[in-house]
Formats: sequence, C-alpha cells, structure tokens
Amino acid sequence: MRSIIRYGFAAAMICGTISNGHAQQRRLPEAVQFKSLDGTELTGYLFRPEGMRSARSPGIVMMHGRAGAYSSLAKGQFDASTLSKRHVFWGQYWASQGYAALMVDGFGPRGFPAGFPVHSYGSRPDEVNEVTVRPLDAYGALKYLRARSDIDGSRIALQGWSNGGSATLAAMSDDVLAANGLKPQDGFRGAIAFYPACGLHNQFDKRYMPYAPLRVFSGDADEEVSATRCANLINASRAIGGKTSIDIYPGATHGFDDPGTKRQRNPDNAAATDISVPTAAAFMRMVFGI
Repeated sequence: MRSIIRYGFAAAMICGTISNGHAQQRRLPEAVQFKSLDGTELTGYLFRPEGMRSARSPGIVMMHGRAGAYSSLAKGQFDASTLSKRHVFWGQYWASQGYAALMVDGFGPRGFPAGFPVHSYGSRPDEVNEVTVRPLDAYGALKYLRARSDIDGSRIALQGWSNGGSATLAAMSDDVLAANGLKPQDGFRGAIAFYPACGLHNQFDKRYMPYAPLRVFSGDADEEVSATRCANLINASRAIGGKTSIDIYPGATHGFDDPGTKRQRNPDNAAATDISVPTAAAFMRMVFGI
C-alpha cells in the first residue's frame, strides 16, 4: 500500500512540480493584494478550487518559511510563476480538494523577497518576526478571504512551514488572538504546522494554548529545528487541555515534503510525505466538518 500512496504523493510531487513547466503555467494562481493587521500591503497568490462549485469554498491561508515564497531559481523575478515547488504543490493540492488556498508573501513587501539563508535565525530583522509580526499577516489574509463572496468565511484554516510554521503556532495562541482584539470565533478553524521551530522567542514557555485544533508534523532527523522541543511544547499544551497533536517521522529531515529530488530521494522523507499529505487532508476535513 505504501508504494501506491508514494506514487500518488511523493513521486507525483516530483513529476508534477519539479519545474515551471507548461502544466503549471496553465494553472498559475491569481496575484492578490491585502493588508496585514499592521498595515503592510501584502501580496498573496490565490489557488482556486478546481471544477464548478455551487457553494462557497473553504479556505486555507499558507505561510512560507524563512526562504520566502519563491523558488531559489527566481533570479529576481518574484511572482506567481516563480513560487517554490512546495508551495505550488500544496496550493494545487488544496484546490483539488475543493479549497481556496492563499499563499501569503510576507517577506517580499518588506524588502526580503529571497528570504534568508539557513541558520540565520539570530540575524533576521524584527519586521519579519514570526511571533510578533507574521501572525498579523495571517490574520490580514483571513480578513481578506472572509471578504470574498466565493469563500466560506466560517471555514478557513491556517498552514505554515518552518518559520511560517512557527508563525502559525504563534497565530493560533489564544493570547495572541486576544492581544489583537479577536475572539476564537473570529479566528481560524484549525491549523497545521510543518517542521516549525518551537522556541518562539520563549514567549510561550509558561503556557501555550491554541484556541482551535492544531497539528504539527516534524522529522526526527531535522537538521534545522528540534522535533523534541516541539513535542515538549505540544504535549505540555495537551496536558492543560489544548487540542494539539504532533506527528514525528523517523529519519525525516527539514523540508521533508519538498517535491524536489534532493529531498524526495531520501526514502524517509518520501515515506513522511506519503503519510503527512493525506493526514493533513483528513485534519482539514475534520476542522471544516466535511
């Protein structure tokens, strides 16, 4: 069974998103603009649900990692045609499930479209802080989607990777929600975070409580962040009533769901992709009540 699933996800990711080929060019997402809650004018890329729909679609806000929204091969052209393979895969995947997916570029509008190199954690500017700033981008995107007539504003979830996964964790905190004058019913229905850094500037060491269901996906061979630290955060939250869970995949590295051959040639990454993609889809169906 695993080999069949792997062909459907990991291998299909490699075949379908390894380059900006003709298939992708026909399905470029729509570039849209909206404001972060801090007033910054942001750019987003909206993947629309496939096929004709008679009802408004659920939505998913997607938050990129420290490398930014775009491919490392963008060479100064930062637009819908140069989004990274991972973001294109997930945007198209959610569209195939009947959801609208909005990739938020939180770095480009602030002057950092190419993102930041690995192990640059301590040198990134405050204007892209994943605990204090990027959650405001997520809520700006939520507000934008809720204003659209084709989106079901009561069913919008959040997804992030790496630094964007950390932003997702922060955004889902009930303390962060309240600090922005919002109530749980104003927020996301649920969230998933792939391989986030869970230190979160020590802001949640005493208490972390997400206001809606949250699932984390990590690899125990991650070379950038600690899956153990995430497990400690999630387990402590669950112990005080948080609707949290974490899946840790043996041998999987940072970015294990990246469709490129560099990641997917690692059999543990491919196995983690096989399992995490349908698991994430099942989680979204649960939070959307589908």
